[in-house]
Amino acid sequence: MKTLPRRTFLRGLGTAAIGLPFLDAMVPAFASTAPGKAPVRMAFVYVPNGIDTRIWSPPCEGKLTEFSRVLNPLKPFKDDITVLGNLTHNAGRALLDGAGDHGRCAAAYLTGLQPKKSMVDIKAGVSFDQIIANRIGKETRFPSLELGMEDARQAGDCDSGYSCAYTNNLAWGSETQPLPPTLDPRALFERLFGTSSATTPEARARENRNRRSILDFVAADTKKLETDLGPSDKRKLDEYLNSVREIERQLERTEKDNAQLNPGMEKPSGVPADFAEHFRLMTNMMTVAFQADQTRIITFMVTHEGSQRSYREIGIPDGHHPLTHHRNLPELMEKVAQINVYHMQQFAGWLEKLKSIKEGDATLLDNSMIVYGAGLSDGNRHTHEDLPTLIAGRGGSYFKPGRRIVYRRETPMCNLFLTMMDRMGVPTDHFGDSTGHLEGLDLA
Repeated sequence: MKTLPRRTFLRGLGTAAIGLPFLDAMVPAFASTAPGKAPVRMAFVYVPNGIDTRIWSPPCEGKLTEFSRVLNPLKPFKDDITVLGNLTHNAGRALLDGAGDHGRCAAAYLTGLQPKKSMVDIKAGVSFDQIIANRIGKETRFPSLELGMEDARQAGDCDSGYSCAYTNNLAWGSETQPLPPTLDPRALFERLFGTSSATTPEARARENRNRRSILDFVAADTKKLETDLGPSDKRKLDEYLNSVREIERQLERTEKDNAQLNPGMEKPSGVPADFAEHFRLMTNMMTVAFQADQTRIITFMVTHEGSQRSYREIGIPDGHHPLTHHRNLPELMEKVAQINVYHMQQFAGWLEKLKSIKEGDATLLDNSMIVYGAGLSDGNRHTHEDLPTLIAGRGGSYFKPGRRIVYRRETPMCNLFLTMMDRMGVPTDHFGDSTGHLEGLDLA
């Protein structure tokens, strides 16, 4: 069997290219770092407006044997997750002029710093994901991917440029450089696979009418590669390419539906109207990006902080953010809980996908650190302590999941970041307001 370089691509006409998943034929390519091991990936899935600890925190410590209402969708993955308690972002509490509490909690989430506003610019800080990307990003096509599902400006949920910058962005390249997330699934697909050369609305419309599957463009290279693969790798490659084709079908359905709803649009939007469909499209492409080692670092802002999105698909026409200011009214708290559960159901679907993908003796989920959480706990009171936080995956046989770990009150969230930086091969003595590494997470 022929040995393949890890960064092998199926190439076709123009700029079309498909990276390959981790194959047995690539094992020697990892010999210099971890023989036979796939790389470790890291992602943050951020949900807005907080999750109240009363419906988040499971009633147990140690082995994860009981689940709260919000975490209940993760029961099938009880041995794959670690639920962390009492992590705090003190920086979000600062009473500064500017974007307000929602902006501060989002801007501080991965920077650990108090966001500031001057007369001419905004200031947050380099987020820890970008510190890692600056060190290991050269090993992948994209040092990092910044993704999301909603723009505060388009939704009318912010009133100034600096407010939008804070509430819209998790990743920061510098004090004044937020890294805006990609929201449109089609735009993300074209970025990952280089399938579009259109620069005008007319050219894009023509391209949409004549669009062929990227698999058609790389068919010859695929056929050539398969002659050098063993049976197991052929099956993995086939499953992977089928996933890519299914993403294409999802995009085609969305664009067709949008064109019918908005026949006068110059370019049918690639953003599905349905939240679950949008989430599924984005996470499917995140999965492919991880599989093909296109990137090892992703931030995913499910909706922006302070989002007033309604969820009519589950019978809730009210805006999310106003509902979180429920004043302890049971009927409003119930609607918030339903939204939180709905978000978690979508996340559980992604974990199922990650767990189904084999990488050597492990799975893609095993080789990942997926943090799910929010920058607030109680959205009614805007509390920044005991933030809802869990880690899915083992970080490549590093974490020992299946547990609920409660730390001392006011333990900095940045302590988790230090630990993750170590696992990503970028050890750091201090970040944000860290006081040390989190104990008890690893297998030791």
